[in-house]
Amino acid sequence: MTNRTLVIVNTTGRQGASLARVATAVGYNVRAHITTKLSDKDGAVAKELRELKNIEIAQGSLEDQKLVSRLFVGARRAFINTISWGDEVAIGKALADAAKKAGVQHYVYSSMPDHAVFGRGWPSLPLWSCKFTVENYIRQIGLPATFVYTGIYNNNFTSLPYPLFCMKLQPNGGFQWTAPFHADQPIPWLDAEHDVGPAVLQIFKDDLQKWSGHRIGLAYQLLTPKEVCAAFSRGLRRPCSYKRGPITIEVPIPSGYRAQLEGIEELFGIHEAPYFGPEIQAPDEALGLWEGYRGMEEYAREVFPVEEAANGLTWMH
Repeated sequence: MTNRTLVIVNTTGRQGASLARVATAVGYNVRAHITTKLSDKDGAVAKELRELKNIEIAQGSLEDQKLVSRLFVGARRAFINTISWGDEVAIGKALADAAKKAGVQHYVYSSMPDHAVFGRGWPSLPLWSCKFTVENYIRQIGLPATFVYTGIYNNNFTSLPYPLFCMKLQPNGGFQWTAPFHADQPIPWLDAEHDVGPAVLQIFKDDLQKWSGHRIGLAYQLLTPKEVCAAFSRGLRRPCSYKRGPITIEVPIPSGYRAQLEGIEELFGIHEAPYFGPEIQAPDEALGLWEGYRGMEEYAREVFPVEEAANGLTWMH
C-alpha cells in the first residue's frame, strides 16, 4: 500500500474516532473531518484527536461544496458515517460524487436498512432510510464500496433520563431498563468506540477482492434484553431487570429523533422485525474481521461506571 491517506467523515463520532485511533497507530495518514473547531469544551475525544500523530483536521460544514470537493483529493480510502447535520441524502450523495471524482479506491459507508423495502408492512425508520438511499446511490454511480451496518451501541446506555436506553437507578441500588423490544428477541450489539476501528481497518486490508459491494452486519453479540440485563448484573454486581414497555420521553429531543423513536416502537415493538432486516446476519462476519471485541458484561463492568461518572453521576461510590 503506497498511498496511506485515509479520509474519515464525522471523526468526533464514536465510529470515526475509533477508526482514527487505530489507523493513525498503524501508520495511516488520517484526514479527519469534523464539523466544528476542536476545543476543550468538546471533551475527551476532541483532546485525543488533537494529540494523535499522522492526523490532518478538515473542519467545516458538509454543505460547503468547496470543503467537500477538497476532502478526498489524494486519498485512496475513506470511511463515511454521516448524521443528520442537514439534508443527509444530499450530503451523502455529494460526498460520494466527490470521492469518485478524486479516485477513491475503497469507500466504506456506514449504512442502515430501510425495512419498508422488504414488503412485509414494516415501516421505514427516518434516520435509517436516508442512509439506505445514499447506499443505493453509491452503488448506482459505481463507486467501489463496502457497507457496514452497525448494531446498537453498548455505549447508548445511561442512567440519565434519555429515551430508549435509560438504565434507571432503583431504590435498591440496582437498575431497570424499559424498552419496547420483546424480552426474548435477539438484538445485535456493538461497542462502537472499542470495535469499529479494528473491524474497518481489516475491511481495508482485505480490500475489494473480498468485500466489494458487500453489506456487513457489524455487531459482536446477539443478546436479548433479558441477557443484556443479566450481563449488567454480573458486570456491576447489582440487580438489573428488564421491563417491556413504551418509550418514555422525559427530556427535550429533536423532532426527527421523536419520529425515529415512534418508528422503533412500531417496527421492533409491534412487528418484532429483525434489527438488520432478514438478509444480514451477525456476528459471524464481524468476528471474522476482529475477535478482540468488548462484550456487554465487560462494558458494564469497565466502561459504564466511568461514563456515568463523566456525566456527573455518583451511584458507583
